[in-house]
Amino acid sequence: MLNKSQIRFCLDKMGEMFPNAHCELNHTNPFELVIAVALSAQCTDVLVNKVTEQLFQKYKTPQDYLNVSLEELQQDIRSIGLFRNKAKNIQKLCQLILTDYDGEVPRDRDELMKLPGVGRKTANVVVSVAFGVPAIAVDTHVERVSKRLAFCRWKDSVLEVEKTLMKKIPLEEWSVTHHRMIFFGRYHCKAQNPQCTICPLLNVCREGKKRIKEKNGQ
Repeated sequence: MLNKSQIRFCLDKMGEMFPNAHCELNHTNPFELVIAVALSAQCTDVLVNKVTEQLFQKYKTPQDYLNVSLEELQQDIRSIGLFRNKAKNIQKLCQLILTDYDGEVPRDRDELMKLPGVGRKTANVVVSVAFGVPAIAVDTHVERVSKRLAFCRWKDSVLEVEKTLMKKIPLEEWSVTHHRMIFFGRYHCKAQNPQCTICPLLNVCREGKKRIKEKNGQ
């Protein structure tokens, strides 16, 4: 795995590549962010933003989502994968926000994870983006980049990846690094056809060097 100075090099380079990395899910408040992140499971941010553009005009509060039938809400998000389960979870989490949290999105990660459809990754996104609490949300991009760059081990679980990153990255950089790693994985170190040959991290990336050798038939 990479040593401390190599990790610092990677973090700095990703910062240079994506200085303005940010959450790409459109929202105007913590409640909208919770809904957007819940919808984003196994779905692209681009598609979620297309759906929420109209969804957030129709539904402003948790009560609004409860004032319609489940079938109507399902139709509103039908273009999103797993829309039936997501609609059920949205109504359930809205009910809990009203009954258990006085209509406000909880600011604590553990409390957020009590909401239906909100896992650890979702909770980390919300506390970080909506409330400014340092957190590293490990999505598919963060996990892939972490393992390819040997920040952690290939066999590590998502939770192990998160804990490893929390140890190796300064607390004050958790949130910004999370976004930069997502951008790096989404636009550069892609799942398919990563841009290894022009990657500024190639000299510390064994995975990238291996890919290039294989491509050149060496």
